[in-house]
Amino acid sequence: MKTVSGGVTAAKGFTAGGLHCGVKAGSKAEKKDLAMILSERECAAAAAYTLNRVKAAPLYVTMEHLEDGVARGIIANSGNANACAPASHENAQRMCAAAAAATGLAPEDFVVASTGVIGQTLNVSAIEAGVPALAAALKKEGGSDDAAHAIMTTDTAKKEYAVSLDIGGKTVTIGAIAKGSGMIHPNMGTMLCFITTDCAITHDLLQEALHAIVPRTFNRVTVDGDTSTNDMCVVLANGMAENPLIEWKDDGYTLFAQALHEVCGYMARRIAADGEGASRLVTCTVTDARSEEVAERLAKAVVGSSLVKAAMFGADANWGRVLCAMGYSKAPFRPEYVDVKFSSELGEILVCKDGAGVDFDEARAKAILSWDDVTIQVDLHEGESTVSCWGCDLTYDYVKINGDYRT
Repeated sequence: MKTVSGGVTAAKGFTAGGLHCGVKAGSKAEKKDLAMILSERECAAAAAYTLNRVKAAPLYVTMEHLEDGVARGIIANSGNANACAPASHENAQRMCAAAAAATGLAPEDFVVASTGVIGQTLNVSAIEAGVPALAAALKKEGGSDDAAHAIMTTDTAKKEYAVSLDIGGKTVTIGAIAKGSGMIHPNMGTMLCFITTDCAITHDLLQEALHAIVPRTFNRVTVDGDTSTNDMCVVLANGMAENPLIEWKDDGYTLFAQALHEVCGYMARRIAADGEGASRLVTCTVTDARSEEVAERLAKAVVGSSLVKAAMFGADANWGRVLCAMGYSKAPFRPEYVDVKFSSELGEILVCKDGAGVDFDEARAKAILSWDDVTIQVDLHEGESTVSCWGCDLTYDYVKINGDYRT
């Protein structure tokens, strides 16, 4: 497996684009807010959705369109979530109809997604006016970059990635773009992730792979404890790599699933690192746990703790907050067995041994935690399971960003 350029257009047969159409009143013309991804051929399609009971209309329309397991493209906007708003279902359908009219396809061929403010009526007329130019501008080179920028809201950096690998003597490519910065909590918090691949794989196995991977990647991210109404992860597979069709859980399936996990894991970490106002990525890795479930619950509790996140912002080696978060996670473990270390590229430092504090160099600990990518290592000494979850620090800017997000 190797990293390649091109994002969602790295795979054969895909083009993409993004432009400004004015979804949000007063938005700057240089801010792209409408994206499209299109395949030359019909794709096997799979999706995972937010577990929030309140779901935005685009999710329901996408569910309807993917009932047959196939799609040709994706239409998405930023600037408005089209959730809990007047005519939201109709407006999501109108977005698909506009995409279909501009590409000569059917509305049911499109996945539709939106992200932005909840509860405000979508300016669908602006989208309908912009779609023809967007469809005409779809391209291989640079198209993924345009689409990645068009789905950003409070994101500070685009999220794009692609890998290639050999399956059955053919080069298979998987590429992705994503957005996500705030309202992020395990169970797919405010994120959109669009994945394309030229792998030949059945819908059933594509869906099975995605549903096995999402809980171990995107659902292990938390920024602020809020799960969005609009989260969606979609994979389109057009088969143009011409590898032997993956229709069984054979070696080809294993290789594909490993590559898909790599793409989703990379995107999950980038989303965590770009949490609203964040200054550093915080990973909690729990090792030697009784089970994967226990390790995940503990790691999520640590990266989700506001007190731990605040300590990471201050580069304060306050390991007691780590044990405290573990203790209220309701996961079974023996505190008297727990070791805690903090680490980064500057090294690692032991701060807790057998559930009790040890003498350590505070200055060195602060230096380690001042790095932009830090890890909280928790060893339970109780089993063989290891899980990592990802979050970020909690800064003053998070409140500034969200205090007047709507206005």
